[in-house]
Amino acid sequence: MLALLHTSPVHVPVFDALRDAAHPGLTLRHHVDAGLLERARSEGPGAVADAVAVVLSRAVAEGAGAVLCTCSTIGGVAEEVASRAGVGVPVLRVDRPMAAAAVASGPRVLVLAALEATLAPTVALIEEEARRAGRPVTVRTRLVDGAWARFEAGDTEGYVRRVTEAAGAVTGADADVIVLAQASMAPAGERASFRVPVLASPVPGLAAAAVAARTPEPSRVRWPSRARWSPRVRWATWIGEASRIR
Repeated sequence: MLALLHTSPVHVPVFDALRDAAHPGLTLRHHVDAGLLERARSEGPGAVADAVAVVLSRAVAEGAGAVLCTCSTIGGVAEEVASRAGVGVPVLRVDRPMAAAAVASGPRVLVLAALEATLAPTVALIEEEARRAGRPVTVRTRLVDGAWARFEAGDTEGYVRRVTEAAGAVTGADADVIVLAQASMAPAGERASFRVPVLASPVPGLAAAAVAARTPEPSRVRWPSRARWSPRVRWATWIGEASRIR
């Protein structure tokens, strides 16, 4: 069973549909807490560490084989909490495979975000993946004007349209690849043909998490050490596995 930590209920049907299309038989259990994002925006992502730890503990107690955090703003916090507390199962952030793919696509990465709080964590993640891959990268950011207000108002169509327009305005002179920083932005990547490749997080993120959830628990496997479960090492392994089941 795979547990998912969301900060908006809109992600529940999205990931259920992705599961049905690509990972039939995988059981998902959704944990939604919009308050985590609200607090992270006002006080900083680190402020929600204790609350995230509670969700992770509950997910493990309910039988999760892995946990996927679908919120880019607090994804890094989820990884750090899991590493520090030793929750016993892999905890993954949905945007890490996307970041690795962006680094492999070229040195000029443009991050589009609807929410300003997502920019810094996404840039840090891409730069981390670039260091791990030993590739030079320049990351630029762009906030999609007015998009988040539409999302909060429930205007999903208007939200996606704003993101699509922003991605469509990017040319090869601007970037080698576009990263859609938030999982909710993913539909924009399917709306049109863009002049620059557009990457979104839900598909590769869920693929990697599906592999993790189906991996035997550490206690049943003779891993070399607990370092096997560090975020950097496990993603290097699972991204390769996930790429074969997309």
